Amino acid sequence: MQYNYQDIEKKWQKYWADKGTFKAENNSEKPKYYVLDMFPYPSGAGLHVGHPLGYIASDIYARYKRHKGFNVLHPQGYDSFGLPAEQYAIQTGQHPAITTETNIKTYRRQLDNIGFSFDWSREVRTSNPEYYKWTQWIFIQLFNSWYNKDTDKAEDIGTLVAKFEAEGNATINAVSDEDITIFSADEWKSLLEKKQQEILLQYRLTFLSDTEVNWCPALGTVLANDEIVNGVSERGGHLVVRKKMTQWSMRISAYAQRLLDGLQNIDWPQPLKDSQTNWIGRSQGAMVSFDVDGHDAKIDVFTTRPDTIFGVSFMTLAPEHELVSRIVTDEQRKAVEEYIEATAKRSERDRMADVKTISGVFTGAYTLHPFTGKKVPIWIGDYVLASYGTGAVMAVPCGDQRDYDFAKHFGLEIPNIFADVDISEKANDAKDGIKLANSDFLDGLNYKKGMKTVIYELEKRGFGYGKINYRLRDAVFSRQRYWGEPFPVYYKDGMPQMIDAEHLPIVLPEVEKYLPTEDGKPPLGNAEVWAWCTETNSVVSNDKINHTSVFPLELNTMPGWAGSSWYFNRYMDSNNEGEFVSKEAVDYWKEVDLYIGGSEHATGHLLYARFWQKFLFDRGLLPVGEFAKKLINQGMILGTSAFVYRVEGTNRFVSKGLIGDKKVQLIHADVSLVNSSDELDVEAFKKHPLNVDFKDVEFILEDGKYIVGREVEKMSKSKYNVVNPDLICEEYGADSLRLFEMFLGPLEQTKPWKTSGISGVYSFLKKLWKLFTDENGINVSDAEPTKDELKTLHKTIKKVEEDIENFSFNTSVSTFMIAVNELTALKCNKRAILEPLLVLISPYAPHIAEELWSQLGHSESIATVAFPIFEEKHLVESSKNYPVSFNGKMRFTLELPLDMSKDEIEKTVMAHEKTQQQLAGREPKKVIIVPGKIINIVG
Repeated sequence: MQYNYQDIEKKWQKYWADKGTFKAENNSEKPKYYVLDMFPYPSGAGLHVGHPLGYIASDIYARYKRHKGFNVLHPQGYDSFGLPAEQYAIQTGQHPAITTETNIKTYRRQLDNIGFSFDWSREVRTSNPEYYKWTQWIFIQLFNSWYNKDTDKAEDIGTLVAKFEAEGNATINAVSDEDITIFSADEWKSLLEKKQQEILLQYRLTFLSDTEVNWCPALGTVLANDEIVNGVSERGGHLVVRKKMTQWSMRISAYAQRLLDGLQNIDWPQPLKDSQTNWIGRSQGAMVSFDVDGHDAKIDVFTTRPDTIFGVSFMTLAPEHELVSRIVTDEQRKAVEEYIEATAKRSERDRMADVKTISGVFTGAYTLHPFTGKKVPIWIGDYVLASYGTGAVMAVPCGDQRDYDFAKHFGLEIPNIFADVDISEKANDAKDGIKLANSDFLDGLNYKKGMKTVIYELEKRGFGYGKINYRLRDAVFSRQRYWGEPFPVYYKDGMPQMIDAEHLPIVLPEVEKYLPTEDGKPPLGNAEVWAWCTETNSVVSNDKINHTSVFPLELNTMPGWAGSSWYFNRYMDSNNEGEFVSKEAVDYWKEVDLYIGGSEHATGHLLYARFWQKFLFDRGLLPVGEFAKKLINQGMILGTSAFVYRVEGTNRFVSKGLIGDKKVQLIHADVSLVNSSDELDVEAFKKHPLNVDFKDVEFILEDGKYIVGREVEKMSKSKYNVVNPDLICEEYGADSLRLFEMFLGPLEQTKPWKTSGISGVYSFLKKLWKLFTDENGINVSDAEPTKDELKTLHKTIKKVEEDIENFSFNTSVSTFMIAVNELTALKCNKRAILEPLLVLISPYAPHIAEELWSQLGHSESIATVAFPIFEEKHLVESSKNYPVSFNGKMRFTLELPLDMSKDEIEKTVMAHEKTQQQLAGREPKKVIIVPGKIINIVG
């Protein structure tokens, strides 16, 4: 009976789909367990073998939990809005919905081929109106909320209005814009509605503001910091500049401290927690106000070292700081404007990372030191960011190396305020053991005492106050794209109005072009039907906007992270048309128990998702404030790239062994064109559609072959080193792929892929098959198992259960191989051994397990059969195979019961015929016996 994996895998994949084997119940007497993968963006390239690594691990754990009696929710869906589909639409004219649907079909086929136990009845797609209806609804809840610092949570905006009506805003303790005007209750009531709405926008958790953004002219959209690499867009490599635009933003900064505190209560990798901690960036210090000489203006500076204020010798503003244009002198204006223009071409990330380049321009203006009244020159420099702090730095070059280098570079003063510290070569960044000098009332004080004293004096004299600051900035939420969630917003008299929830979703309109309009509006400006009628509560034609009840709709769309910030809650109740999730469903599932995904999402998706979760918790819509108890970052599977070598300045490609001292350019070659001996199919390379520029090049061969170079790199389409899982499944089967990916190494580690290694696990599966079968079919006995067979089974149960619980899936695969080898050597075909073994293996290799389980006569799926119970007694040895030595040299072994006494052991050994042969009639001088260990006869 042959192991025909192709027929077996198709059979059981169809069975699971037809029977709904992995459907979870929202009400069950079983304990619940929610296993989740970060859902994929369905690109046109489909999956490569690196993508399923985390999915296989989560699937093993989900299947294991079902065996353990849990009601397991293991869903899957698609993060299907995004820039790549839109860019493809721009290039080809195909609607993003069409290409997205095509890509999803490819992903679904590939995922099904690998045999995942997903509950597909709960599938979500962020680009489906049925889904983004609720993303729009959450946006409305955020708009209708404010953050009350007194209660430390988000509340309905109506409670804020009530406070305004009763007492004005003087005593309101809220997270809000900085420039709040104080008003009384009577003044509030006397304001026109539009003015009241403008004031409320300063408090709402989602709000409109003029914000510095990363603008990509070629893509016609704003980009997040993580979408920019080396100053250009990650997609396409286009120039990105800083630009001020009116944008929707999310007041995530309101949750900064709670986001920090919450990290203590979740089982997430420490490096990921550290990333979020650093990104949030809590720091304690003071806010200090500096008057600008000759101007009715102040520069507010947040500093973590207000004790060093007497060391300030210049001020540095971010080039984008709003005061720059007001205070710059005529003599310096040209230089300042040129510098600002140059800086706008660099992303914030690049500016933060570049610690070597020193650049800046003097504005010609001065600020006044708050304590001494001394004039301090005001510069601009790109190492100061408008989005961090106040966009201004009080430079203390003796105490900060970057300020020190700046001062040295431009010949600025470096006063020393540290007693007995040499600053001739570098700044002093030490705090402990250092006393202040040349600092007026701070002289002789250490860091802690100096901090308290200077903050007291700042507050007493009205120059500033103590403050806790966060690096975390409010998140820009607008994108100038087509393929994203439309905002449920129309504009009346220039003010945003929310569309009533009962009229959602507001569906994306049809447009002919996906680029921004000729006058620079986002792509939705190309729509002919994109206005809101308040009489019919529907979207109508733009040409009716002048009518009294028709208003323009928002032209921006939401960013990609909108839909991914709450999808894990939708899976709990994905077919609910009346709520984003029912109370019954969310009270049952509560949160994700195990989340597996990439660490690259630490300060993007994972931070935004925690923010939305806490907000929805505050508003009583969710029962918990963190969405995932445990998170594992799976490692990366690397690809082995292939390179051809182009001799610089020529049209010749030289084989690896002939490079010598030639200067060569490395060019990636598609790995599918290279055999296992690293030999390139030259003609196929020339004909490859990606190599049209190389169709006429000359290849210089060695021994009639072109040998490529090899290098292990990230598996990526751009490096032409991807391996398609479809090919692996076709040649070796999905169970082989699953086992091999786990066998490569620990889940969290990065490891290289080598297809040749998969033959080992394929051979293991064939050996497993032979344990159960012979040429006539299933060959299993109901005879009682032997002691050795039970020992092998139970040590396997113990090890596999420990491994799964510790997510050490690679060592489980080794354990399976050892067990099958031992049982094969024992010629074991006992049902009492082989059936439990199948259950152990089924999370890893579910198709072969299901088939053999069925062949053994079972009508139900193996998927929910109880996990075997480990029994310690089968590992307890009842006998000992003693080495029997004569004068220290072992001559033979003798198996004896472990409970035999010392005297009984001696009698048995002395009576043994081999002992008599060794002694040859002599009486031993001594017999040394240590029960359970040694027997030594001294002659």
